[in-house]
Amino acid sequence: MKVTVSTLSDELFVLDVSEDLELENFKAFCEVESGFPAPEIVIVHNGRPLVDNKKSIKKHGIRDGDVVILQHMSSTGSSHTNFTSPDQGPLSGMDFSAIQVPGAAPSTSRGGNRSNAAQHWNRVDDPAHVRDLFLANPDQLALLKQNNPLLADALATGRLEDFAAMLRQQMAERERRQEQRLRMMNAHPFDTEAQRMIAEEIRQKNIEANMEAAMEYNPETFGTVVMLYINCKVNGYQVKAFVDSGAQTTIMSAACAERVNIMRLVDTRWSGLAKGVGVQRILGRIHMVQVQIESDFLTTSFSVLKEQPMDMLLGLDMLKRHQCSIDLKKNVLRIGTTGTETQFLAEQDLPDCARLSSINSDDDIAREVEERDMQQAIRDSRLPSPSGATTSGININRLDPALTILPSDKFGETEVKELVSLGFTREQVIAELRHFNGDKKQAIAALFAKSLKF
Repeated sequence: MKVTVSTLSDELFVLDVSEDLELENFKAFCEVESGFPAPEIVIVHNGRPLVDNKKSIKKHGIRDGDVVILQHMSSTGSSHTNFTSPDQGPLSGMDFSAIQVPGAAPSTSRGGNRSNAAQHWNRVDDPAHVRDLFLANPDQLALLKQNNPLLADALATGRLEDFAAMLRQQMAERERRQEQRLRMMNAHPFDTEAQRMIAEEIRQKNIEANMEAAMEYNPETFGTVVMLYINCKVNGYQVKAFVDSGAQTTIMSAACAERVNIMRLVDTRWSGLAKGVGVQRILGRIHMVQVQIESDFLTTSFSVLKEQPMDMLLGLDMLKRHQCSIDLKKNVLRIGTTGTETQFLAEQDLPDCARLSSINSDDDIAREVEERDMQQAIRDSRLPSPSGATTSGININRLDPALTILPSDKFGETEVKELVSLGFTREQVIAELRHFNGDKKQAIAALFAKSLKF
């Protein structure tokens, strides 16, 4: 039969045992799962601790599917249990005088062991003491960074106030979950909310078991995959290009186009917005450029993006035109039209932008960032293009000074973007920064003050 065992430390496991198994052997199974020594384990069923170790669990009243609570009663800690004959009743042989209630302050009225227990509790509950324990044990500190990054970040700040606040917050959450679990165990079997919580607990345990199995048998899946970059030359300048078969077109950043001296060839009639992971403004298109890969000279076109972290991206249009194939076994890019092979770059040779491996799993934050990028791209698309072309009789080379950072300004694009992200228009931000000679604090104060006017 299957028996679910719950501990007071947020652990839950299921044992498949025989109904004739003696209680002491059942405790041995619990020792393997929980790590507590069997002599220090007390099994509680239906609010009653099971005392007789020689009786089978069936005779103790445990049935298939029942839930029992495992309590660790340390012989040297603050909890002490004195078992006598089972004929004296289930609770008559137990001394509850030194048992600490979670979240309650320890009492010192009985002296001796109670006083030592209170001192031990206060030391464990002291954030400064806990912080010193982690700082003195590098192994435990590394484990903390892996299992509890929020608390590890608070510890890394070096401020005791931050660490104490995060520690107390997590301890309060732990006590709340523990009380919730106890209520769940004692709830009516047909209580829908309790069944939902049990199902969620089982689901989370299955996820953790799946992750543990992956870490044991497939640890390589937790590593960072090196992106596919190759060396090439554009207009005689060395460029590290990202090979992306999932991109529809080949693109280049505006900064890279300036560096390789081909910005003069941008056709602004092909400007627009590029949507993917975020939204970016397309300044235009360069219709034909020669790219040198090894000894081959291949022609391709570029869509020039205004703010692109990578210099150059080889999209599916170029890969299909030249029948390129990605050989991951030999770690090369093979050009089918010429048979030339070029090696993918090693991790230490990648550009800085390719080493950013952090992934944001929060869909709401990602959606908010994408919407903000969309609004910024729409505002930027209304700006005149920096090229010298003309459209509808308007000289695009004449930029609006109210929307453009001039060489004489004492601030940069970083300060402007930071203030625009607060909800103000670019024109308002630039005007206030110029008024206060680049002083960001005074500009923010003026922007908020004017925004509160009626």
